[in-house]
Amino acid sequence: MLGLILVLLLVFLLFGLGFAVKVLWWVGLVVLAIWLLGFIARGTNATGSRGRWYRW
Repeated sequence: MLGLILVLLLVFLLFGLGFAVKVLWWVGLVVLAIWLLGFIARGTNATGSRGRWYRW
């Protein structure tokens, strides 16, 4: 009985990790797309020179 519980816990743990990794891949792709769009679409600032689109 204890072995069955341990196997079920392992299955749920691996399923949860797989789901989390898949979600993190999608989040990473969205962040990358936003960064690339901001990098490409950066315009000129008030002085006419090219500015940064982020504030670091």
